[in-house]
Amino acid sequence: MSASEELEQMAVKFAHEAIQFDRQGAKNNAISRYERTVEILLKLCALYPGVPQNGLYLQQIENYRQRVRYLKEQNGHLESDSQTGQPARFEQLVLTEKPSVKWSEIADLHDAKKAIEESIVFPTKRPDLFPLGWPRGILFFGPPGCGKTLLAAAIATEIDAVFYSVDASSLISKWLGESEKNVAEMFDNARRSAQDERAVIIFIDEIDSFFGIRGDEVGGEVRTRNQFLQEMDSILDKKHPTHVYVIGATNKPWDLDLAFIRRFQKRIYVPLPNVEARRELLHIYANDLTLAKDMDYSTLIERTDGYTGSDMHDIFQAAQTKVAREVLEGDHAKQGQARAITMEDIREILRRRKPSVSPQMLTMYDRWFETYKAL
Repeated sequence: MSASEELEQMAVKFAHEAIQFDRQGAKNNAISRYERTVEILLKLCALYPGVPQNGLYLQQIENYRQRVRYLKEQNGHLESDSQTGQPARFEQLVLTEKPSVKWSEIADLHDAKKAIEESIVFPTKRPDLFPLGWPRGILFFGPPGCGKTLLAAAIATEIDAVFYSVDASSLISKWLGESEKNVAEMFDNARRSAQDERAVIIFIDEIDSFFGIRGDEVGGEVRTRNQFLQEMDSILDKKHPTHVYVIGATNKPWDLDLAFIRRFQKRIYVPLPNVEARRELLHIYANDLTLAKDMDYSTLIERTDGYTGSDMHDIFQAAQTKVAREVLEGDHAKQGQARAITMEDIREILRRRKPSVSPQMLTMYDRWFETYKAL
């Protein structure tokens, strides 16, 4: 996969997450994902100025910026350090709005759900049943687009937890000493929130970008990582049990530093959807669409083997775009109604859209899981 294709996939991933959070009413999470999408698309335009799709990228950038402006007006969003010229405060870096995601909205992943219940849900409800304490560092790893972020949000909903959503890169500040302060303040706030017996979840997406193995770290990065290790040790202390949990998500677990791997006591593989999960996903994504009577779910389930949940969403989205184009390019664009999506529409999309995860990549996940699994 080329660098431009990888960036494009990242942009699609963040845009998809932004739209999901937006629909759920989680404005802060949506803002964060929209802004990350814009950042990646701008990078694509700068790196590859001559490509024809730049016009589309620029149009999407403007659409996402307009949506961000609207959400910030609705939400009273604070200014960032890039706007004020001052270091951003903890409150500006951490999104505390909990999205409303239920277990039932996540297809399959029974092993992951069971491990989560044993690590977080049960200890939160009955801490007296766990005299030796419970895991408070959990790592979700696996291919992009398979539900790691949704799992973290569903946990927060299940136990009515305070939910801090952190972009790992946002913790690193250009201001001397601010990064360590951001980390310390984040954990201090989490511990205070947990004092009233309410669980707190700190969710860090793309955690490898912060805790990856690198040999060119400067002093500020080293101090920030060490600060995070100290804070993790404080919440893992068996003598002082607390309901503060750190959940990390990564598509590249092999890039993580061993010191951080050890502190995530549960390491949960979130794999590609199996047959049952694909069946659930197909019904979920098809819920809002008009499908023709010839739609063959059994064939679809078979043909989408190897596709991520996000890939499957994109297949239906592409099919809907196809029928919408027919209406908008017709003679009666304003009055016309879209026809039902047929099985042939889906077959056409599948011929042009391949899985986003390669077999070689899946082998790497399996190998890492066998080495570091902790369910």
